[in-house]
Amino acid sequence: MKMKRYFAPDMRQAIRKVREDQGPDAVILSNRRVNGGVEIIAAVDYDQALVNRALGLGERDPQPGPTYGGAGPTVERPAVPPSSEDDGRSTAEAAVDALPRMERIEQEIQQLRAFLQSPMLQFGWGELRRVQPLRADLLKRLSALGLVPDLARELADEALARVRGDGWAEALKLLAARVPVAEDDLLAEGGVIALVGPTGVGKTTTVAKLAARFALRHGRRHVALVTTDSYRIGAHEQLRTYGRILGIPVQTAADRDELAAVLNHTRDRKLVLIDTAGVGQRDLRLMERLSTLGVGDKRIRNYLVLSATGQTALQREVIRAFRKAGLHNCILTKVDEAGSLGGVLSVLIEHQLPAAFVGDGQQVPDDLHPARAEKLVQHAVNLMQRMESEPEDDMLAFDFGGVTANAHA
Repeated sequence: MKMKRYFAPDMRQAIRKVREDQGPDAVILSNRRVNGGVEIIAAVDYDQALVNRALGLGERDPQPGPTYGGAGPTVERPAVPPSSEDDGRSTAEAAVDALPRMERIEQEIQQLRAFLQSPMLQFGWGELRRVQPLRADLLKRLSALGLVPDLARELADEALARVRGDGWAEALKLLAARVPVAEDDLLAEGGVIALVGPTGVGKTTTVAKLAARFALRHGRRHVALVTTDSYRIGAHEQLRTYGRILGIPVQTAADRDELAAVLNHTRDRKLVLIDTAGVGQRDLRLMERLSTLGVGDKRIRNYLVLSATGQTALQREVIRAFRKAGLHNCILTKVDEAGSLGGVLSVLIEHQLPAAFVGDGQQVPDDLHPARAEKLVQHAVNLMQRMESEPEDDMLAFDFGGVTANAHA
């Protein structure tokens, strides 16, 4: 049995890697969520002799394995070989030699037990499709949107409990009702807004879009731009270029004292936009850099700039990291580059982080729009239809193969 470990951001990509590498006869031995995605162990060339050896059966016929829902085979540790006068080894030395073999056998047993999960999940998904075809089809369509499995299950169950038929339209309505959107409008109310987030998500361009929109509505004399990015080469110049085009001066604040002075100087402006340094969510200096915003002024509201192209696990990590500094709302960027929106919508719902704006291009100020839940869900549906991709049965079995306990004939 040839086993290999695969890592991928999500289950769909992991299964695709397995099929491309090992072909359609590959069997998934184990799967688990890991930091940054999923891990799969797959195998081809199933070897019964290896199974027998791992189970301690040698060349004998294997004992009947566990049925579905069983606890799995019971395997005793091999006894440590006694000391022998022939080879002069002590019992301790023999035990040391036996340890690697014992660990290897235990690892093989764990993999063989995990091997049972795959057919059980496949069986469960097959039963769900047979017993509750409408529910299975709705779960499949919601999964195609990119929604995480738990949210897809909740929407499917609630939709089918409310209406007759396939429940698709009702599920989309329920999804839109769950997507959190900002109740305030900074383009109308103004304030002191700091845009925070990782490098490369479009913070500086978004600052320019917001500034241009506010200037068109209230006049450019009511807008101030501030940058605290003293780490990235050319960061000041990029924002200053936008400032010259918009006719809005840009001020620099390298630390919290300078920022306090700048905010005091611009207190008569209706809108002050702060462009912060991009920093990775795993960067140990994250809080140190964000501490620049800690000027003791409660007026500052932090808006997380979140790329719609990121993987779900990564987006979760970003929100958790930046939430330590306090988040008011978020702005979704690169929506025009995303292949799916279900993942980011799932994350916003999970963390109850309201979306204030949506960015879908580089044009200033045109490619920025107020976030509307119904439009985000409709765009997610349009992307699904445009991509014309359906989730693999293996992925659906992994996500929903264990829901047959709630199925009724």
